Amino acid sequence: MSTVQYSATSPYYTTDTFGQFLDVINFRNFPKYIDDQVFQINKIYEFRPDLLAFDLYGNAGLWWVFAVRNPNVIEDPIGDFVSGTNIQLPSKQTLTTALGI
Repeated sequence: MSTVQYSATSPYYTTDTFGQFLDVINFRNFPKYIDDQVFQINKIYEFRPDLLAFDLYGNAGLWWVFAVRNPNVIEDPIGDFVSGTNIQLPSKQTLTTALGI
């Protein structure tokens, strides 16, 4: 394993590296909390999980959270992010706790 360390907000944070190569991605799971909200993706955010992440969490780099939190709905984090799709949104506090940020 390499000494390369990704930031806590990166989807690669818990993924091992071997030299200049990443291992198979190891996503972190987010527990369901009572403060999770159901959100219907609208045209503003269609194919743009980065914009929704920025608006909700102040960090566009957290786009991957939506796919991890909704694995049965979003397999392709961009292609499946379409208008009319209902997804579960973890609260900012949940992410802060789960990611240690």
